[in-house]
Amino acid sequence: MSDIVKDAHTVGLTDRAAEKVKSLLEQEGRDDLRLRVAVQPGGCSGLIYQLFFDERLMDDDLVRDFSGVELVVDKMSSPYLDGASVDFEDTIQKQGFTIDNPNAQGSCACGDSFS
Repeated sequence: MSDIVKDAHTVGLTDRAAEKVKSLLEQEGRDDLRLRVAVQPGGCSGLIYQLFFDERLMDDDLVRDFSGVELVVDKMSSPYLDGASVDFEDTIQKQGFTIDNPNAQGSCACGDSFS
């Protein structure tokens, strides 16, 4: 495999999200997984986010390390996620990972997709 370009994407991961990722990986007993964020065609507004753990690294993946958590973005998704931030919320109203993306011009009523 070729060298992975470090610090090549501009997606951020908050400390709270990094801690949650570490906690989830410890619960699963896995240290070989990375957090991947991607954009795929779909949804009523045109694009949907994908956020998942991945053990693979592709040759054109862009990787940044946040306190021991590798955040991976594929080269095709990177322009759509430029300057975005992944956070974790744990409140009465909402629990889970969120993506704040300054490039999203609009979203659907259900909030699952953006344009």
